[in-house]
Amino acid sequence: MNVSITFRHMEPTESLKTFASKKLERLQKFLRQPMTARVILALDKLEREVEVQIQSGGERYEAKDISDDTYGSIDRVLDKLLHQIRAAHGVESTRRRRGQADLRHADWQAVAAMAGGR
Repeated sequence: MNVSITFRHMEPTESLKTFASKKLERLQKFLRQPMTARVILALDKLEREVEVQIQSGGERYEAKDISDDTYGSIDRVLDKLLHQIRAAHGVESTRRRRGQADLRHADWQAVAAMAGGR
């Protein structure tokens, strides 16, 4: 896992770096290949802006959040990314594999006979 953190118009603190890195480590278990993450933490007037871009194999995810609290923004961005990852992997796992029938085209009498006629 490769994480790069960029600070714009704010002081880089070690606590923010470790917080963002530890939160991003949790997303790796949902991805099939090693990920590369780019985190941008910015201060624009009085608002904190957090933007995260993740690339894993051929997959790419990104999310952005703006609020008054940097730590809360990091949490919300990672929730958005987790939702994107789960949605993408849910679609992939339900796709019909070559040579297999999907549920819409299944032979329901054969399925019922195998289940004991229920």
